[in-house]
Amino acid sequence: MKIFTPLLTALLLSSLPALAAEKIVVVNAISDNGIGKIIGTVKLSDSEKGLVIDPDLGDLTPGEHGLHIHEKPSCEAADKDGKKTAGLAAGGHYDPNKTAKHEGPQGHGHAGDLPALQVKPDGSATQILIAPNLKLSDVIGRSLMVHAGADNYSDQPKPLGGGGARVACGIIE
Repeated sequence: MKIFTPLLTALLLSSLPALAAEKIVVVNAISDNGIGKIIGTVKLSDSEKGLVIDPDLGDLTPGEHGLHIHEKPSCEAADKDGKKTAGLAAGGHYDPNKTAKHEGPQGHGHAGDLPALQVKPDGSATQILIAPNLKLSDVIGRSLMVHAGADNYSDQPKPLGGGGARVACGIIE
């Protein structure tokens, strides 16, 4: 004797909350010589407030670091002016609306600006961040980049927030 009819099964399944989609991004140290060791992971998922960024990273220099979504799914070094440059194959910051502005995660500039990554004195970063203008589907097929320095979310006095060199990267698949 069947306990559940197909209709009853469908009704029961439709009343269950949908499982939230998430992506786990493996993050590696990078240098002008290419991709180095794994330094941790970042879990990405959607929420009502935007993209949730849940880092579990280590081996970074303490302090604030710029964190961005870059256009291309690559962490490889590439040539710039005849010199290999860490993470350059990732392209520029994700800017689907072609704003060419750097205004931070709350602004109306390029969408790749994420909240600053806070690294503790022991080199770990575990503070959850929210990017209000992004959702998971926006960032799949791109890269997540950690920069050497802080990001002032402006193009002055240095371009792209002054975060400097790219030091860690993961591909969002």
